[in-house]
Amino acid sequence: MNNVIKLSLLGTVFYGLITFSNNALAFNSTKEAHTEGVSFSIEQLTLANIKVSTLNPRIFARSVYAPGEVKANGYTSYIVSPRTESVVISRHAILGEHVEKDQPLVTLFSESVAQAQANYRVTYSEWQRNSKLGKGTVSESLLLKSETDYIAAFGRLTAFGLTKTAIEDIAKNNSSNLGEYTLVAKRAGAVLSDDFAQGQRVSSGEKIMILANEENLWVEARVSPNKKLNLPAGTSAEIEFAGQSYDARVIQEAHTIDPSTRTRIVRLSVENKDDTLHSGMFVNVNFQFDTLTPVIAVPETALMRGADGDWTVFVEDNPGEFEAVEVELGQPLGNYRQIIGIAPNTRVVTQGAFFVASEIAKGGFDPHNH
Repeated sequence: MNNVIKLSLLGTVFYGLITFSNNALAFNSTKEAHTEGVSFSIEQLTLANIKVSTLNPRIFARSVYAPGEVKANGYTSYIVSPRTESVVISRHAILGEHVEKDQPLVTLFSESVAQAQANYRVTYSEWQRNSKLGKGTVSESLLLKSETDYIAAFGRLTAFGLTKTAIEDIAKNNSSNLGEYTLVAKRAGAVLSDDFAQGQRVSSGEKIMILANEENLWVEARVSPNKKLNLPAGTSAEIEFAGQSYDARVIQEAHTIDPSTRTRIVRLSVENKDDTLHSGMFVNVNFQFDTLTPVIAVPETALMRGADGDWTVFVEDNPGEFEAVEVELGQPLGNYRQIIGIAPNTRVVTQGAFFVASEIAKGGFDPHNH
């Protein structure tokens, strides 16, 4: 009798264990089914503004950053300097002023110019007198000499920086002050520098003013030599300053390294029609390239961190059903990012990924199924 009771009890316990195990397995199976992903109805997708796109490799534009500095266009800027030792008499333009071509800039006095002006008056008068007398009265050699002396005197004053009008006025106006001469703007532009004072003695070739046309400026970008970038002339770039963007293009590329900064200088040309850029400004330069081969990329907002810190995207297995798939990040492509580990023609959440991540997190989803 006791043996029968024991067998009955053992059977009951065994049956209970089997039942408990089956229930546990059923529970685990149900839980695992719920942790594989998340499902949304069409209405939920619309309300959450979730968008799904089919990813295929294509060519993307990418950008590479480099710091830069705005410079005056060295091909259109002009240095105003005396051609002989002189004294500043008066200035006619000030720093920052926009001047027109042939506008007076500064009046100087020079002993050398005074002698050249006096010599010009004499040679001009001599040439005019001999020309009126003609070959019948004056020998051909004397006529040629007077003409040559006049041309040489005219050329010397031109070398000192006098304009043709100013030189011709010397012979016409005997009351003009010998030694005084005015330097004029050889081109239109803005006065970028005027480091001199009235009464100051300046040497020949000394810089007293710099003129530059700021409608077209240079930007010198400093690129790390470690970046193996091919930047031929014509490469597009975007200049950023104070929230504004300007289109630029590469015009020159240095083949040497700056010994002080250990960087390579790349020169760009930028249009400055609204006069908002000026020499000396520090700007951000973003060189624009196309990827060499087609790549798969998603918006930055489509990328989410998984529980273990790895980057993931949400793949649509079936309509409205999403699961997190880990990916490797490639190169930045503006507002997009290249991803590695996703096959072509895969449908991925490109908008509303944060909402999908939140719903999956509620179920304790783990992409590793840990």
